[in-house]
Amino acid sequence: MALVAYRHLLRAARLAFEGDAPVLAAAQSQIRGEFLNKSALDPSERPAAIQHAEDVARILRENVVQGRRETENDHNYKLRIHEFTEKGDNDSIKTAGAGVSTGGGCCGGGGSK
Repeated sequence: MALVAYRHLLRAARLAFEGDAPVLAAAQSQIRGEFLNKSALDPSERPAAIQHAEDVARILRENVVQGRRETENDHNYKLRIHEFTEKGDNDSIKTAGAGVSTGGGCCGGGGSK
């Protein structure tokens, strides 16, 4: 189980940081180090650690997107969105707080008096 989670993490890091060799190397080093540190865990704690590793792999695979500046003096970035990137439909944002009035103003405050 731990070996499978380790492989999933390495693959997710490779996918998330493709084309950025220094960041990929740092991520791989961090993954190796964490697995070495956790190798002496009590058997009762291992399932939670393996689940954590799988969760991190999922986040790397679905929620980490690289942005690269298009030109040197430009403020526009090109995002590298791949097939596994989670693409939400924003329905939860559109309906959040529908019908709830906080009195106006920023952060639910009443504004300046």
